[in-house]
Amino acid sequence: MKKVIAALIALVVIALMAWGYADAAKHSEGGDPKMPEVKEIIFEHLGDSYGWEVPFSHTKRIPLPIIVLGNDGSWHLFSSARITGGETFEGFKIARGGDHNNKIVETVNGQEVRPKLDFSFTKNACGIFISAIVVCLIVFGLKRHYKRKGLKAPRGGMGLVELIVDFVYGDTIKPIMGAEAPKYGPYLLTVFFFILTMNLMGLIVIFPGGANLTGNIAVTLVLALCTFLITNFTGTKHYWKEILWPDVPVALKCPVPLMPIIELLGIFTKPIALMIRLFANMMSGHMVVLVFMLLIFIFSALFNVAAGGGTTVLSLALSLFMLLLDTLVSFIQAYVFTILSTMFISMAHVHEE
Repeated sequence: MKKVIAALIALVVIALMAWGYADAAKHSEGGDPKMPEVKEIIFEHLGDSYGWEVPFSHTKRIPLPIIVLGNDGSWHLFSSARITGGETFEGFKIARGGDHNNKIVETVNGQEVRPKLDFSFTKNACGIFISAIVVCLIVFGLKRHYKRKGLKAPRGGMGLVELIVDFVYGDTIKPIMGAEAPKYGPYLLTVFFFILTMNLMGLIVIFPGGANLTGNIAVTLVLALCTFLITNFTGTKHYWKEILWPDVPVALKCPVPLMPIIELLGIFTKPIALMIRLFANMMSGHMVVLVFMLLIFIFSALFNVAAGGGTTVLSLALSLFMLLLDTLVSFIQAYVFTILSTMFISMAHVHEE
């Protein structure tokens, strides 16, 4: 069995070397390989788009529905396949460059302007819906198990989910929140599984994965905003007293409200830290994997095509290592976001001793 596995690995490596050699040769002009546009390629893969990329193809995409309200007040519904290649359909197209780069624009009086409303399904928007559906399937699947079999421990995948729930809730949320853990546990567990699912789905290169959701600062902003609202709208009177009139010498509060200003700034720096921490870690992981894969074409351009084919093995090994590391980071970042949210909410429920 080990010999069969070794033979299969060898065949995969040889095939990848051949693919790297052939693809590097295909991107050459006049026999000299062309240096890839690294920055454009990386941001194209990490950014949002109106179609889902097909593996091993830079031209074919899975189309998504475009729903826009034009500046003339009329609604338009069509497939993104009509404008993905730079075409114009019903006056709409995807801008290339400028202030509206990679966004749908409408030509009005010779100028490119954004539609009044844009409800189009982008890759990231669909990825969020898919991740939410996956989380619901996991959670309600575990609920159905306990409904049918009582307290009998589940096995397989559901057993792993129960283990994670017990670790996050029993060993993290409950010790920090205490008696209020049942009240805020559902939100915190939902955040954990939602972030974890988005992280792991982003590591899958084919549909329905591949959307860089937690590497999009708009997504992490909304998640951090949810924690911010729960923390401050459910805070106790003593929590706000410690912010507006903390127990420090009066000289630090009056006539210059130094400490209240610092405490008020702390209200906003906490969710900002949540937002940037998750965004930066996941974005950097995806970027490093892409850079390692692009080494094949960079070496081909700097040296020769054969070097690009030979670099495939090294690039593949580094990419696999980073993907495994990213898998671990996906769990860690989901856990860190959850435990910090737990601490922030718990700090807002302090009572005067």
